[in-house]
Amino acid sequence: MSKHRISKICCIGAGYVGGPTMAMIAKQCPHIEVEVVDVNADRIARWNSDELPVYEPGLSDIVTACRGRNLRFSTDLDDAIRSAEMIFISVNTPTKSFGVGAGRAANLEHVERCARKIAEVSTGHKIVVEKSTLPVRTAEAVKTILSNSNHGASFDVLSNPEFLAEGTAIEDLLHPDRVLIGGECSAAIDALVDVYAHWIPRDRLLTTNLWSSELSKLTANAFLAQRVSSINAISALCEATEADVDQVAQAIGSDSRIGKKFLKASVGFGGSCFQKDILNLVYLCEYYNLPEVAAYWEQVVKMNDFQKRRFVHRMVRTMFNTVSSKKIAIWGFAFKKDTNDTRESAAIYVCRDLLGERAKLSIYDPRVSESQIRADLREVLLGPDGRLAESDQYLLDHHVEVVNSAAASARSAHAVAVLTEWDEFAAVNFESIFESMQKPAFVFDGRNVLRNADLANLGFRYFGIGF
Repeated sequence: MSKHRISKICCIGAGYVGGPTMAMIAKQCPHIEVEVVDVNADRIARWNSDELPVYEPGLSDIVTACRGRNLRFSTDLDDAIRSAEMIFISVNTPTKSFGVGAGRAANLEHVERCARKIAEVSTGHKIVVEKSTLPVRTAEAVKTILSNSNHGASFDVLSNPEFLAEGTAIEDLLHPDRVLIGGECSAAIDALVDVYAHWIPRDRLLTTNLWSSELSKLTANAFLAQRVSSINAISALCEATEADVDQVAQAIGSDSRIGKKFLKASVGFGGSCFQKDILNLVYLCEYYNLPEVAAYWEQVVKMNDFQKRRFVHRMVRTMFNTVSSKKIAIWGFAFKKDTNDTRESAAIYVCRDLLGERAKLSIYDPRVSESQIRADLREVLLGPDGRLAESDQYLLDHHVEVVNSAAASARSAHAVAVLTEWDEFAAVNFESIFESMQKPAFVFDGRNVLRNADLANLGFRYFGIGF
């Protein structure tokens, strides 16, 4: 393939990665037509409305400016694929829940479906870009499927993993630490490099072979999650020894060999990537007969699960060994601030365990809908047979309410549990909150965002993570 200027891009998948990434490309490359397609008609309708399905600070302004100019959202996969010169695959790759590798391996059925659709309708030459997080060597399967094109089309396959942090995705897209592009054809690599080079310095555009690019994404998330689990493990020791985890983190983070990023103790990490990618890495290690390496990385996930359980156990122990029928205000349900994403949020599992103790939950999150909260809780309460027990349905119906403010959540509550670090939680009127709560009034801060609020002087019994 000779090098040429890309003028039409199609992205299959209108989720947390595909939507923001394509919006940024459309903004920075006004000469390129960008079409985002998805089989979910409701999701596409929301992308074409004022209420986008993805919340990211700054995203709405970019979509509004580009939509109707060189950015389109549609459900017409066939037409978008046919007319595009470059096709991004940006679909979900969840952990398998069935069959070989269940609980660890990535479920690639959506990626395979995309590859088959591309092979089915393509003509001429296409550059296919893996944007989804995929296990190493996935490109080999994609290439095999594409080689059976119905119309004799030819393809180059690139790996271009995303390194976005939800809540800062727009800033990450504008000023990335690096953009990684892996491939075998230099002309195809150059074509994608030229797209990003419209706003990203060339020294931040890294090129590798396909397999290094695929593995780098899994490894990056594993290393970041490892740091979170490491500091959370130390937070438990800090509480037992009266050390202070923030002071420990500052001391070790000042070492240039370690650095301060991702040394923030919390109730546990969440999101769509960390756990899924670590489990995928564990599965790959097992597949290649590296059990010791698999066990090492699996411990990161186990530590994260331990931290969530430990948070609930501390709540129960502190509140006189029972939370049964006590009202608990849950502040935050998204896995982190500045996003409406709840995938693998620590809040889901904390709420599940509190419901198991028969607590009554009053949940508030500024961006997550009640329908999403209830769907997540229902999913996590399902039994092994996929059914919801009558007792759990009763808990969902009678022990869970979703309200529209932090103050409403705390009214008549025995305790507040801060599970997402939304900025607004540090700005509430705590004198009024204290007056409205049952006494003693407990605050369990799973993000240490209220540490400097001096709640003890207001009468609260305050408990953070790691001190």
